[in-house]
Amino acid sequence: MNQDEREKVNRIMDRADRKIWVTFRKEGIHKYPAAATDPALATGDEYDVSFLGVPHRHIFHFRVWIDVFHNDRDIEFIQFKRWLENLYSGGTLVLNFKSCEMISDDLYLQIATRYPNRSVWIEVAEDGENGALIKYETHLPQLINV
Repeated sequence: MNQDEREKVNRIMDRADRKIWVTFRKEGIHKYPAAATDPALATGDEYDVSFLGVPHRHIFHFRVWIDVFHNDRDIEFIQFKRWLENLYSGGTLVLNFKSCEMISDDLYLQIATRYPNRSVWIEVAEDGENGALIKYETHLPQLINV
């Protein structure tokens, strides 16, 4: 690789978007109250999901990505994971009857307080099967004046 190519590669590496991610699981009970009565949900046919209107159990699967600013353990994986798990086991956060998206927003507020000015992506899935991914970006142009 010649000098110009090496400089280009170095610029690319310097500007790279770096994130780490961790996963964890949490048992929870939730419900979707509207499912019991909303005609679009309680359809009485093969698409009926009225059963979601009563409390039911899931294993919620989490995957959390967060910006890091250098390659040498800016945020240490295991410590970050343990801290996230403790938010639930310690009672700071509760799953209650929230949707995956609501759970994600609650978790993001805690992460943003402890680790400000970092983009965070949070995936929350019910039983590892269906879920939501929300990307909380700090570097979007519309946030420059926030």
